[in-house]
Amino acid sequence: MNNKQADTKTPIAPQDAHILVVEDNVSNFVLIARLLAFMGIQKCEWKTTGWGVVDFANTMPHVNLILMDLRLPHEDGYEALRQIRQDPHLQDTRVVAVTAHGSASEMKKAREAGFDGFLAKPIDADLFPEQIRQILDGEEVWDLGI
Repeated sequence: MNNKQADTKTPIAPQDAHILVVEDNVSNFVLIARLLAFMGIQKCEWKTTGWGVVDFANTMPHVNLILMDLRLPHEDGYEALRQIRQDPHLQDTRVVAVTAHGSASEMKKAREAGFDGFLAKPIDADLFPEQIRQILDGEEVWDLGI
């Protein structure tokens, strides 16, 4: 297995996780980064657009999880996911949609597009750490936040 490729079956301890957050809203990123740090995740990178996400991710030593906003400037989360799934180093990386457009139809669209999970915004600070733990353990989390 290439060192950049994530193993989707092996659980990943939070302190060993490398996470890429693709989010164009600074406040949302800060909240996510703080919650990840609270869990013991120290390796968190940030990208503000879907454009070039594959190139950016391939500069990281390893990527276990990508938290992807769906509405991004230049290229949306769906286009970024298509590119990730075509990259041999990243195609098996867990990619979870994190979106303010938390509807049943958007969740269905995300599932059909090949996302590994769905978290609706606003993020629930009480639930988010456990949701991330579940994802790192290899489980899928599909949450409309209702």
